Amino acid sequence: MADRIPSDHPSIETHRTSLERRGRMDRPRLDCSGIDASLPIDDVVRLTLAGDTYRARVERTFEGDPEIRGVYDNPRIAREPAEGTDRLAEWQRHNGLEFGRSVLLDVVVSGHAYGLRVPGERAVYEATIPPDDSLRSIARSLDDDR
Repeated sequence: MADRIPSDHPSIETHRTSLERRGRMDRPRLDCSGIDASLPIDDVVRLTLAGDTYRARVERTFEGDPEIRGVYDNPRIAREPAEGTDRLAEWQRHNGLEFGRSVLLDVVVSGHAYGLRVPGERAVYEATIPPDDSLRSIARSLDDDR
């Protein structure tokens, strides 16, 4: 069973980032430029929003900085987002957040699990152990078969 860790625990590293508009659309993206949160570019990570764990693909901006363009229900949809509901957009609407607003990105397990919260909020995360590379490749191939 995974350990549960609050966002104010000393092992949680917190970075202030901002919720920005994606292009000319009213879809949000998480601008992670200028922060060192060990975000694995072109990989899918766990991202917790309001107590629920989803998946997000870390992408690269034109400038080469990491960004998250959406949060989805599973890794397959995170890699092919046209099929799913963007939970980041839902979270933004639910919290009444404007574009340009600062949000907090918590590093739960570096390179694997993160949390996103509104400043001033406290969250509790599951600290899961990342799968080893061979298990990750098996899981990815199973997701690709669906």
